[in-house]
Amino acid sequence: MANIKSAKKRILVTRTKAARNKSIKSAVKTSIRKVDAAVAQKDKAAAEAALTEAISTISKATSKGVYHKNNCARKVSRLTKAVNSIG
Repeated sequence: MANIKSAKKRILVTRTKAARNKSIKSAVKTSIRKVDAAVAQKDKAAAEAALTEAISTISKATSKGVYHKNNCARKVSRLTKAVNSIG
């Protein structure tokens, strides 16, 4: 355990940020799963609706610094490609 006041504060701040990041990442994974489920059922309308929601969630996570912009772009690209493959 840390003895210095600033080190103790760092521990608390890190815990807070880690909890926030975990929550945001969980929301992103859930939205991606919804898109994948709709694609698996070949439901184009549901997949497109879920895709819009997923892109929004991923973009918010990126703007908050949870994901790198290239990671965001890769996730969005893969989801879009999957939805467009339904035909």
